[in-house]
Amino acid sequence: MDQKHEMAVSKMRELVETQGIPTQKCLDQTFLRFLKAKSMNPEKAAKMFVEREKWREEFVPLGFIPESEIADQLGDKKIYLQGLTKIGQHPFLICISSRHFTSASKDPLQFKKFIVYLFDKAISSSFNEGKEIGNEKIMAAVDLKSFPYKSIDARGFTITFNLLKAYYPGRLGKMYMLNAPGFFVSFWRMFSVFLDKDIQERIIFVSSEKEKESFIKEIGGEILPEENGGQSKLIAVQDVIIHSQINDPMS
Repeated sequence: MDQKHEMAVSKMRELVETQGIPTQKCLDQTFLRFLKAKSMNPEKAAKMFVEREKWREEFVPLGFIPESEIADQLGDKKIYLQGLTKIGQHPFLICISSRHFTSASKDPLQFKKFIVYLFDKAISSSFNEGKEIGNEKIMAAVDLKSFPYKSIDARGFTITFNLLKAYYPGRLGKMYMLNAPGFFVSFWRMFSVFLDKDIQERIIFVSSEKEKESFIKEIGGEILPEENGGQSKLIAVQDVIIHSQINDPMS
């Protein structure tokens, strides 16, 4: 981290502490993610961080989301946590969209908790020797094969990207869209205009053979499921055991 970044992080720490939040457990890289999300403005980044801490204290009081509170979403068995990518060693989540039976519209609170559970578990799975670095990123893929038009869940996408923007800045590496039917591409063109440019640039549609080869090379055939050109079996996110949790100074 260069001197400019160090000064911004130091100023942000000072501003956060003046609002009654201790920062001894807060990592420099965590602060840097918030600063980058706010164009290196310490005041705006500190405000965002404080809001995030207050939100976690209220929304995730235990420091994690109990699986009993998201049983319906987990019951769909649509999200899988496959391990760390070959390039970058980032946690890789894959969604089998044809199994998305429990939409966000049915129970938006449960869906929001489900997304927080996924983000926290994926991030924690990449900790180095059980310790958070602060700049861990999530790689994800949405497999849209056999996805029916009636299952498009605009509210689900909105909740997901709003959570990323407000409380998980800098956490999304890339999100690949696989086997996208034409109607979904049309939907995405309309929906994506409401997303921040940074998020838009991280969504990648994979269609050509060259794009598929690049995708497989980046993720790694060792963790990609057989259905997507790899050698791995799907591993349901609830079956992955994580022994360490995301850093939570408010706990």
